Amino acid sequence: MFAKVNSLGLFGLNAFKVDVEIEISRGIPVFEIVGLPDTVVKESRERIKAAMRCCNIEFPVARVMVNLAPASTKKSGSVHDIAILISVLKASGYIQTDLDDCCFIGELSLNGELRPVNGVLPMVLLAKETGMKSVFVPSENAFEASVAEGIDIYGVKSVDDIIKHFTAGHKIEKQKKYQPCSDAPDYTLDFTDVKGQHTAKTALEIAAAGGHNALLIGTPGSGKSMLAKRMPSILPDMTFEESIETTKIHSISGLLDLKSPLVTTRPFRSPHHTISSAGLAGGGAIPHPGEISLAHNGLLFLDELAEFDRKTLEILRQPLEDMKVTISRSAGTITYPASIMLIGAMNPCPCGYYGHPSGRCRCSHKQISSYLSKISGPLLDRFDLHVEVAPVEFSDLSSDKKEETSENIRKRVSAARNIQNERFRQSSITCNAKITPDKLREFCPMSDTATSFISRAFDRLGLSARAYDRIVKVSRTIADLDGSSVIQKEHIAAAIQFRSLDRKYWNNEN
Repeated sequence: MFAKVNSLGLFGLNAFKVDVEIEISRGIPVFEIVGLPDTVVKESRERIKAAMRCCNIEFPVARVMVNLAPASTKKSGSVHDIAILISVLKASGYIQTDLDDCCFIGELSLNGELRPVNGVLPMVLLAKETGMKSVFVPSENAFEASVAEGIDIYGVKSVDDIIKHFTAGHKIEKQKKYQPCSDAPDYTLDFTDVKGQHTAKTALEIAAAGGHNALLIGTPGSGKSMLAKRMPSILPDMTFEESIETTKIHSISGLLDLKSPLVTTRPFRSPHHTISSAGLAGGGAIPHPGEISLAHNGLLFLDELAEFDRKTLEILRQPLEDMKVTISRSAGTITYPASIMLIGAMNPCPCGYYGHPSGRCRCSHKQISSYLSKISGPLLDRFDLHVEVAPVEFSDLSSDKKEETSENIRKRVSAARNIQNERFRQSSITCNAKITPDKLREFCPMSDTATSFISRAFDRLGLSARAYDRIVKVSRTIADLDGSSVIQKEHIAAAIQFRSLDRKYWNNEN
């Protein structure tokens, strides 16, 4: 007796179709699973037998051979449990229904219930692409799967339910399609809480408007972390495509909220400085996404930047340029998207008070240089904005004047992003920070005075080609916020102003 049932596998972010083929024949009773399964897949034999006993169904006393095709692709995890069980029931004659357009995903417990699995959304999206009409998933994953359009989702609680669905006419109710919530997210952290720091606020507004990376340098207590943690409240709304991309990454990582299956607010990731290279970039035998990819379409905040291991920080260099992370292992090569905004915050010296008006710093020149050298020149060059966060004045702290709210700042940021969306409508570019070098001249027209000004600055400041590109991109964002279609001299001057701290701190001679 032969049967075939559709299932799906996952390798990194990429889902692939799996044909669960089964043959039940005469011979010594044995239950074998072939097709390059890992240990977890092989262990499904015991889960399947126990689940069938709980449903009062006898496992065939025969030679049972299951093949997971394609045999050349490694199968991992417990996602195929329910598909293998259905194939046994199909080949044994318990289920007579045609299952060619159905797909099955889920892990079995010993009592016959289905447990949720990670990565359901990318697998369901592939099922839709391959022409499947229905997908059966654990009930706890059904809401997440319903994000996919054009395919029927059935949330299954137990093996008994799915058997009755195909044999007794007790149909499982289809999962209602996910409807995005139209309510604006409620942010508890607001820029109105930050007293003073108008220059830093302006810099972060520019960063949010253009998707730029920013480095905050200042003494302890100046408000660096406070400012960075309020960045999500001024970031523009995500598009539906961005939400799907981000949700897929969070799905395979098991980070989705069951009550909110679609990520609709931009991620904010803030790992501790003791994080490993694998934790930041991703890793494992079958590499899982790291913090860089989990922040995709959102913001990665690295507080106490100089306290991170230097080798760990250097991993950021390529993803910041390529907007993706590629991890190679013996099992294969996986590429995760990593289109992020990077916000770094650090002290200027080990004690934190170098440059403080009080003169409290007692660090030697060697100590300061050694501390700052943890941030390499190439990494520093990838920050579009260098922002000095000065100590807050007492007059600002004691003032009763209300600071500008995040909502007002966000309106200006959204207006600038709308200009960019219109500008890049015919291209794959999403914001000013992602403008490729070949498109720089097309999208960043400058007035004659602006061109002359940046030419003189390039020679006088000894800018690198990357620094030049980033200054032009930042000035493009400043012009968008100013409502100007052409970059003017003052826009260039403002952008250059935010590229000066490398010369103040990293090239100091004091």
